[in-house]
Amino acid sequence: QVQLRGSGGGSVQAGGSLRLSCAASTTRFSINNMGWYRQAPGNQRVLVAAISSGGITTYADSVQGRFTISRAYAENTVYLQMNRLKPEDTAVYYCVADGDTSRYWGQGTQVTVSS
Repeated sequence: QVQLRGSGGGSVQAGGSLRLSCAASTTRFSINNMGWYRQAPGNQRVLVAAISSGGITTYADSVQGRFTISRAYAENTVYLQMNRLKPEDTAVYYCVADGDTSRYWGQGTQVTVSS
């Protein structure tokens, strides 16, 4: 019943920045954690960053200090500010939201970082 719409991906040179956004289409369900996963070609989907309903954040070691996750709680929107991007960050980025009983996934947005 909850739909997530991610946006903000694109192509950027190494060292540049992008900001991803993901908004839930409805507030009918209570949202707990929100976050971002990514999947590079040939690899499995891995957690990039997450933020709890109380604002506690978690980051993958590979993005610590470069990425910042934030959340607009009233709008059920999660953001990922990505700075100092590296070619290794190239992947499809998926937003995720956890309800009380279900996990909801966005459609994915491509991020490509060139050297």
